[in-house]
Amino acid sequence: MPFSFSETRFPDNLYLCPMTKLSVNINKFATLRNSRGGNNPDVVKAAIDAQLFGADGVTVHPRPDERHIRYKDVYDIKKIITTEFNIEGNSQEQKFVDLVLDIRPHQVTLVPDALGQITSNHGWDTIRHKEYLVDIVGKFKAAGIRVSLFVDPVIAMVEGAAATGADRIELYTEAYAHEFHTDREKAIVPYRAAAIKAAELGLGLNAGHDLDLQNLAYFAHNIPYLAEVSIGHALISDALYLGYENTIQLYKRQLQPQ
Repeated sequence: MPFSFSETRFPDNLYLCPMTKLSVNINKFATLRNSRGGNNPDVVKAAIDAQLFGADGVTVHPRPDERHIRYKDVYDIKKIITTEFNIEGNSQEQKFVDLVLDIRPHQVTLVPDALGQITSNHGWDTIRHKEYLVDIVGKFKAAGIRVSLFVDPVIAMVEGAAATGADRIELYTEAYAHEFHTDREKAIVPYRAAAIKAAELGLGLNAGHDLDLQNLAYFAHNIPYLAEVSIGHALISDALYLGYENTIQLYKRQLQPQ
């Protein structure tokens, strides 16, 4: 059954997002470019076109080995960005911290990746790493950057994120995507609970990882206060068959209120 706002009491002063925003992660364009050398496909053009085709934002995730998005790409994209710019990465890498403080994007999403990690596969332990997170969140916020922490849908981790001073959390949705096709109602439960707790604590809510055209609408329509989703791998894979502009519009359609 779709989630009904009448079933749950929400704080009166919190805003129900009428339309969840779509931020397109363009890392896969850089992966393809780097596999051959040269500048085809052009990552900057991919960012420009994402905006022209209706995306509400552009996400990049530079890693220390620059195996997809390069640090120079981030500077080049900054010059042409007209929507929201979200930079994801491991803030325990000083090079990443320096980049973000220099670029000053609208949002930085902090993920606890290990060096050489293929893709993000877990959220922060916001309790264990509270002292560190309070410090790094404070540095970015002092520079006027909105800070989001990548977390699992666990109430204690959401509470821990609020205690760091972060503005938002990004729920790691791989578990939801994995269970969606077998029991979608069960899969959504911890995410809905985490979303409600985030709202109670005054945290903004983002989500991402393995969201696609099959599972996105159900997630968006059952999670209250969902401000933004960041999608890359599935969207770019779909674009190979459906076309980039058409695919962005299809994903946007999944986020429209029912």
